[in-house]
Amino acid sequence: MADKLSITKTEQGGVVLFRLDGMLNANTEVEFVEAARREKGSGARYLLVDMGGVVMITSAGLRALHDAMYLFTPRAEIDTYQKANPGDLYKSSYFKLAGATTNVYSILNLAGFLHNIPIFPDVKQALESFK
Repeated sequence: MADKLSITKTEQGGVVLFRLDGMLNANTEVEFVEAARREKGSGARYLLVDMGGVVMITSAGLRALHDAMYLFTPRAEIDTYQKANPGDLYKSSYFKLAGATTNVYSILNLAGFLHNIPIFPDVKQALESFK
C-alpha cells in the first residue's frame, strides 16, 4: 500500500474539520502540517481532526499532530494555565481529535497524547464540545 493521506476539509460552526483517510507517517506529515498552517494563516481558530479513516499512525504522524496542536493553541494560554495549576496538564480547547479506530486510539494513548489533546468517539460530540 502506498503512503497516502487524503485530507477533506469542511467547516462547521467556526470549526475547521479535517477528515483524514490513509496513513499519517513520515511521508505524509508535511502535507498534514501544511494544511493546518494554511487554515491557521487564513484565520481559523479551531481545528478538529476526524481520525476515523487513519489506518496507520507512526511517530512522525504523532509529531504532526503535536505540531498542529501547538499551532492552534496559544502558548501564552498554556503558560498561564500551568502557572495557575502547577503540575496539571493543559488540555487544548482549540485542537481536538475524533473517531480514532481502536488501534490508533491505543497508539495516541500509549504516546501520552490524550493528556493534552481532547479526543471524542465521534465528530458530532467533538463539534458540540467547541460550543
